[in-house]
Amino acid sequence: MTLRPVISHWSAVSAFGASAAAFTDGLRDQLSAVSTLPGDGAAMPYPRGAVIPGFSPAAALGKKGTRSMDRVTALAVATVGNLLADGCADLAAGEDPLGLVLGTSNGSLQSIMDFTRDSLVRSRPYDVDPARFPNTVMNCAAGQCGIRYGLRGPNTTIAGGRTAALLALRYAIRMQHGRYAASLLCGAAEEFSDQRCWLDYHTERPTDPRERVLGEGCVIFLVEPEEHARAAGRRPLAEVLGLGFGVYGRHASPDTVLARVITRCLDQAGLRPYDIDTVVPSQPTGELGRLESAALRSALPGTRARWLEVVGRLGETSAASAAFQIAALLPVPGAPAPASAETALVTSVDRDGSLGCALIRVRAGEEADDD
Repeated sequence: MTLRPVISHWSAVSAFGASAAAFTDGLRDQLSAVSTLPGDGAAMPYPRGAVIPGFSPAAALGKKGTRSMDRVTALAVATVGNLLADGCADLAAGEDPLGLVLGTSNGSLQSIMDFTRDSLVRSRPYDVDPARFPNTVMNCAAGQCGIRYGLRGPNTTIAGGRTAALLALRYAIRMQHGRYAASLLCGAAEEFSDQRCWLDYHTERPTDPRERVLGEGCVIFLVEPEEHARAAGRRPLAEVLGLGFGVYGRHASPDTVLARVITRCLDQAGLRPYDIDTVVPSQPTGELGRLESAALRSALPGTRARWLEVVGRLGETSAASAAFQIAALLPVPGAPAPASAETALVTSVDRDGSLGCALIRVRAGEEADDD
């Protein structure tokens, strides 16, 4: 049997709310999740952000097991829990071990820097809270998801900045092609925190705007063979036609590299620029955003594709940004399928030198229901 991986379910926790429907509704209604941060702003370098209202580990997951849980772990655990509870409980208890591939930037910067500070300012270097040490490890969030929900398959964390979700998706598909796992949860998470804001502020490039807007959230997709999805009564929502990656730097500008990556990805998928119905750019701030737009115009000459803006409405969600871009293309699980199929190009550019793209084909109603 040929394993044909599809995205058959997804869930999200965003600044629009703690569900996939809240995220989709926010985009449909053209809302912005950006708001002025509480307080006098003296403790933060940026006055505005896109923070999930009322979210905390205890509020999202209950008090049990969350005393020392950090924010990014809680985001991942809550999103995975929402997906499994929404008609996918059979996966964790099934014969095929369910795995998880989670994209991140650095794990929890707040946990890492707070724990390091405690070891420096307290009377002894070892006068730290040992319960919070696991939070300093990059794969803490994925590990906690595996423990809490009994995920027995591969458990992997991919660090890649803004391209992390695309890298995680490629990793998941390669694991399926290699028969290391059949069904995988795949996505990315990013937290909003004081330390992340300050680190971002102190690593700004000269071309970055002085007032950046950071956001947070998590998106998890269920990537499984189409045969498995149909057998479980899940409708295939979309499939990944291609993924491409590149790096830029002193000797190669981002627009040139991204245009080349897009062209190569289209060729490998047997597509042409006019086949693209929707473009979902990553919208990096400053000069990098202008160069991303230039690359898209170069790789898709004369395109009539619609441009879907996502990142600007959610703030800079870093590792989770590309996952939100893909989620913006998908119908809410359980909702009617689109009347016609759609081929979309998702791009991602990170200011530290990595970039990538994904070709996503959203299934139409006839295709999704066809046996």
